[in-house]
Parts: sequence; structure tokens; C-alpha cells
Amino acid sequence: MMQVKSVTRIFGQKAALDDVSFAVEKPGFVGIIGRSGAGKSTFLRVMNRMTDATSGSLMFDDRDVLALEGGAKRAWQSQCAMIFQQFNLVPRLDVVSNVLHGTLNRRSTLASMFGFWPDDDVLKAFAILERLDIAEQAAKRAEALSGGQQQRVAIARALMQDPKVILADEPIASLDPMNAQVVMDSLRRIHDEDGRMVIANLHTLDTARRYCDRVIGMRDGRIVFDGTPDQLTTGVARDIYGADASFNEGATSTAIETLGTEGDDAYAQSMMA
Repeated sequence: MMQVKSVTRIFGQKAALDDVSFAVEKPGFVGIIGRSGAGKSTFLRVMNRMTDATSGSLMFDDRDVLALEGGAKRAWQSQCAMIFQQFNLVPRLDVVSNVLHGTLNRRSTLASMFGFWPDDDVLKAFAILERLDIAEQAAKRAEALSGGQQQRVAIARALMQDPKVILADEPIASLDPMNAQVVMDSLRRIHDEDGRMVIANLHTLDTARRYCDRVIGMRDGRIVFDGTPDQLTTGVARDIYGADASFNEGATSTAIETLGTEGDDAYAQSMMA
């Protein structure tokens, strides 16, 4: 279904992605873990075509999405929805309007500017909000919602695109444990019920073990682990995160799990000087 071949992204003298290769045979829930600068965020941005790869290919349903341009590129971005750590909602717009923005890639700019939404799209938006147990917030401004609620609105906006793939870049890094569980439960349910591929950058080992079918560990732009959650031992985690050898056995797992919540593009570009 998806084959990533030797994908590399260079920022100045720094390789944010260094010869990344792996294959996904069927829609699954894939977690990507690693510390800041490992390449996690850069990979998702390359896959969604928000950032161009320096070299390599990414085949999805027999198309190299890294070679798409113009309308074909925009169509792919509609099929490959992004969810961000900081939600990326329009704060002063109401919730349902934010969700409807998931249709922008297939609607005229003029109609969108004046809020002319087809009735079918409005009904679909409300149905998605209902599915995510947030329909009662539909008329509120996005900025009035809690962080967990805003992230569910962002998920609803992604579902409005009817995507084949959902990319989630640290979707729970800024949330408290209760809201983090609600968001992760929602993503897992979407995968299970809809059969959509979900690829999520995650910052704790426990979350990866609980929700993912497969875990990919990255370090310095390269894949250093690719396996099942039960293979994600403390020793493997040390290899991924490069934890200081002075950590004792009891503290290592906890210390490791607190690492790596910053964006990789910013890290990579900071290394260009």
C-alpha cells in the first residue's frame, strides 16, 4: 500500500531525514517515536508535501506522491490529512466552520471566504462532531474550547477531507492525561471503524505501546527500530533516545519518556549555521 524508499531531507549541512525506508502493506496504526531532532515531524511534513524531500520516493497506491505537482499534489494533501500539536484552528471561527474548512481543497476560494457551505457538507460536519462527542460545542468559537476539545475539532476537520491517511504530529503533547486519552481513543477508533491508516508521532513509550500496531523509532534522521509494541523494551528505547548511560535501570524508562517533544524542522534548521 505504501513504500518509502531512501527518503532524505537536507537542511544546509544537516540531514533531517537520512535514507529512510520502510513499507506498510495495509492500513495500520503506526507510531513514530524519538527525541527532538530525530526526524519525526520532518517525515510527516514530507509525506504530506508541506516540505519537499531532497531525494527518494514515497509510493502510495502505485503513485510517487513526492513527484506530484499542481492539482495532483493538492489532491494528495486532501487524501493525507494533518493533525498538529497546536491544533491549527481559526480561533475566532465557530467550531462547525473550522470543521468545514476540511473541504477547502475541493471548493472555490470565493465560496469559502463568504461561508457558503453546501447543506450536505454542513450535515456531514455535524455528524462527525457527534461521532467525536463534541457536537454540543458546534456554535462556540474554537478559542473558547479546552485543548482536548480543540484537538477533537482538528480531528473532525481532518475527517471532513475523507482522507486515506491521517498524520498526527504530536497530537497529545500539550494535553493533560485525561484529554490525551480521549484524543488517542478517538484516533484509534477512527482507524478501527474506518480502516484508515494513522501515522502518529508520539512522545511517550506507554502511548505507543497502548495504541499502535507498529512502532518506528528514529534517531538522527534514521530508522533505528521497526517492530511491534511488545518489542519496545527499555534497552531498545535506550538505542532510540540515546539515554545517558548514567541513568539507573529503574529511572531510565521514566527519563526516556520525557524526551523529544519539539519540532524537527526547527531543530534541523538551527543546525545549518
